[in-house]
Amino acid sequence: MSLPRSIRLAAALSVVALLGACAHPLSLDSPTGPARNDATLVAKKVGYVITDADRARQVTTPGGGGDKVSYFPYRDIEKSLRQALRSVYQDVTSLPAATPAAVGPAGVGFVFTPVITTTSSSPSAFTWPPTKFSTEIACTVTDAQGAQIAQFKVTGDGAAEFDEFKSDHSLSARRSVKEAAEKFAQAVRRDPKLR
Repeated sequence: MSLPRSIRLAAALSVVALLGACAHPLSLDSPTGPARNDATLVAKKVGYVITDADRARQVTTPGGGGDKVSYFPYRDIEKSLRQALRSVYQDVTSLPAATPAAVGPAGVGFVFTPVITTTSSSPSAFTWPPTKFSTEIACTVTDAQGAQIAQFKVTGDGAAEFDEFKSDHSLSARRSVKEAAEKFAQAVRRDPKLR
């Protein structure tokens, strides 16, 4: 016994909708970050704030072929952010919040609170990995008492073509994060208030 045409059509449309709703996973974790040179480090302990809610935040952005990609920007970028700060300061620690209760016992001089925004795209009609990826890190820096010391924003852009990303679908994203981390470290080094 065959199903009525309308039921078959509804079932087919449901499958297409489910497939269209799926997003391919990406990893933004860059294997390398800004280099650390012990001779040039600022003799200071600093902290950065990425909350558990931020780490658990999943983002979906466009890929190629009409598909989407999904990733956890704060969780994936945290290592690169820590490496950027460790390339400037002697001691870096993670803080759960920028509140006096969290900052005071940690004994840090500065608190870096990043806001991470990402975009991706691809003109390809046949492959889903993004050929272009952008990572923006807007950061507010406060002292141990919560007074704002500095504010800056950096953007890293990454690109990858099919021949490059066929073995690493996250390549454009990783390149973007690496560039953003390098620029982040440079912005911190340039600001005399952050010495």
